[in-house]
Amino acid sequence: MLNENMKTLRKSKGLSQQELAVKLNVVRQTVSKWEQGLSVPDSDMLISISEVLETPVSTLLGENMIEPEVDDLRAISAKLEVINLQLAQRKTTTKKILHWLLISLCVVTIAIFAILLALESPYLGWDYRDPETAILGVAFHSFEWLFVRIAPFILIGAIIADIRLHRPA
Repeated sequence: MLNENMKTLRKSKGLSQQELAVKLNVVRQTVSKWEQGLSVPDSDMLISISEVLETPVSTLLGENMIEPEVDDLRAISAKLEVINLQLAQRKTTTKKILHWLLISLCVVTIAIFAILLALESPYLGWDYRDPETAILGVAFHSFEWLFVRIAPFILIGAIIADIRLHRPA
């Protein structure tokens, strides 16, 4: 009777054998042996068990208890609610991260544009008879040429993506 009542009460409290063992300062195998009827806790331990399971010792030692039925639909509903909240939080976090990445992309694009405007293509005045200077000048010119043509599309794409991100579904 003790073993069955202890197992029923432990499960009704939502405790695993490990969790009960931790609360009682014993190893999980000890709880397992008690629930299998292979051993019996001493009187001090019975009092501790009754305190942890919030039931009188007489109930532990009394008649077999009937395990209460769990309202399956309510339990599933509660689990689904938790999952939905976690998914909503993840979606919100992802949106925030994407929003800030798009804003950063816009800021970096504008900053590079401003730097290129401020520098006014200094490589155009370089002496290109030196091969190293010629290669560096061509590299700068290629970057500037490509950036000036692609940057507007990057900027417009990032702005449109950010606007669509915040549009209600």
